[in-house]
Amino acid sequence: MAIVKMKKLRLMVIRSQKDALLRDLERKGCVEVSELDESLAESGLCRESADALGQRNAQNSVLNAIALLDRYAPEKKPLLSPKPQVELDTLLDESGLDAATKTAAQINSLEEQIKRLSAEESRQNSLIESLKPWLDLDLPLDTASTERSAVLWGSIPARVELADVRAAIAAASDEAELFRVSGDKSTSYVLIVCIQEALAQVQECLRPFGFTAISFTGESGNAKQATKTAEGKLKELANEKAALEKELVSMAGTRADLKLAADVMSAKIARTEADSRLMGLESTVVLQGWIPAEEEQSLAAIFDRYGCAWETEDPDESEYPDVPVQLKNNRFTDALNMVTNMYSLPAYDGVDPNPLMAPFFILFYGLMMADMGYGILMMAAALIAMAKIKPRKGTLSFCRLLLYGGVSTFIMGALTGGFFGDALQQIGKILGKPEGWGVLPSLFTPMNDTTMILIGSMVLGLIHLNTGMVIGAVEKVKKGDAASAFWEEGALWITLVGIILFALNKTVAPAVPAILGKVILIVGCVMILYGGTRSATGFGKVTSIFGTLYNTVTGWFGDILSYTRIMALMLAGSVIATVFNTIGAIANNLVVFIIIFLIGHALNFALNLLGCYVHDLRLQCLEYFGKFYKDGGRAFAPLAVNPKYYDTAEG
Repeated sequence: MAIVKMKKLRLMVIRSQKDALLRDLERKGCVEVSELDESLAESGLCRESADALGQRNAQNSVLNAIALLDRYAPEKKPLLSPKPQVELDTLLDESGLDAATKTAAQINSLEEQIKRLSAEESRQNSLIESLKPWLDLDLPLDTASTERSAVLWGSIPARVELADVRAAIAAASDEAELFRVSGDKSTSYVLIVCIQEALAQVQECLRPFGFTAISFTGESGNAKQATKTAEGKLKELANEKAALEKELVSMAGTRADLKLAADVMSAKIARTEADSRLMGLESTVVLQGWIPAEEEQSLAAIFDRYGCAWETEDPDESEYPDVPVQLKNNRFTDALNMVTNMYSLPAYDGVDPNPLMAPFFILFYGLMMADMGYGILMMAAALIAMAKIKPRKGTLSFCRLLLYGGVSTFIMGALTGGFFGDALQQIGKILGKPEGWGVLPSLFTPMNDTTMILIGSMVLGLIHLNTGMVIGAVEKVKKGDAASAFWEEGALWITLVGIILFALNKTVAPAVPAILGKVILIVGCVMILYGGTRSATGFGKVTSIFGTLYNTVTGWFGDILSYTRIMALMLAGSVIATVFNTIGAIANNLVVFIIIFLIGHALNFALNLLGCYVHDLRLQCLEYFGKFYKDGGRAFAPLAVNPKYYDTAEG
């Protein structure tokens, strides 16, 4: 349960052994290949050439083919089915890539043909739509102007009076006529015939009326004949599309091979990208990277097998920002990896927050949800998913977090007597049970003990914040900065002790001397002021005094108030559940109650599932982490096989 210690690796290998070495390192999955130091890059070494872009294009072609098969021939799989498993060597075997690439190209080609036919269908449909206003006109669409006459097809907005248009045309030329062919609410479709000499004048006089010319280039016959021809083409296109789609569906049997090829390509691309970071001479290649210190012995056997010249060394403090971070946790704390990853990985010289956060995160989540029914749903969902899907890595962490959160929710629900709110009581009333039937025993309830829960939430906040301060103080002492720990965390603790003693004297323990609490409180305040100003000089000491007072008072007050959200979410979830139960019981009918119960609690459960996670995450990331956490770590990204569609049997 810590940040894995890393070592810098430098290695030289004979060029002929390079590909085999990279393949074995990918199989091992614990070496991150990094860019070489500038000192090595400037020593005459040349960067290795690698065609990662071309390989990615080939993989994208395969992935697109898989997506097409999923669209045209959806795969029927059992609900929550796990990924199929293959041997690791299978994912490193590239012998089937050429065949898969050709198959993908064929599928993509069929889709391109279907797209072209669809585009032509759209064109024909648009043509049919444009011909509708002209169906009553028995005049060929390709009627062209002659030596003496000109023909204009077009439209005019319906708001324009055609009588005005005719008058304007008559004024422009005695030998011109406008014929109204058809119209609708917005447009009038017209045909204008005039002598060639008057064409320019007629067109100019039409401009103010919003005349729009229409052309049917390439069409022959009248509108009815052209429509019939277009409809015939649509039938032909539909038959061609159906044949292509049938052919594409018939290739659904290649889906498994394509998915395997896509995963094999992923492994190949990873090696190629690692290869592009290498540098070498004519006969040797140099590799630099990072390895977990605990894997050094197992990697030594691989390096010796290839006759590599290699060395490892611990990183200097100046290199810490570049050292990759890998967290090592047990089954319990590993569930919090997704929380840490959403915030930021710890710096290499920081502390792994997962074991320090897990108890609080799971406790707070349970307190916010606090319902046995919801806890059972969460546990059931997590267990079913882990049994059916057999998840790994991030998905497994999520399922475990859901399971632990469900356990905590169930326990807190048992303490508050909540089982889908007061559902059992309402069912008892509908069934005519005695008063009080279905009331579960409870230690406290959100509806009746709000003040106690509010105080308890803030007490938990104090414990949470002080735990973070303890961790922060320990980290400072480890790094040789005990003075900061004393003047910052230590001063706050002394002040807190003084406040507690003073409060005890005024409330439940008057025997505690009031002067003792006052003295300790004053000493703590003086320490806080000194600690906050000890690094300032000159007038800066004066401004830092006010800054220290403001940040300490408002910071702590605000942080503690943040924990009241535990009470607020517990109360909100309980009230909403009770409201839905009450609404369902109004009709005094069990069937109606069940319907409203299912709808209402589904909404409440979904809302609380997300809301409690977000607010719990906020308490950890802002309040808790702010006391000790040093973020900014870069995730360890080793050369490894990371399949999308398959799981490795060795995993």
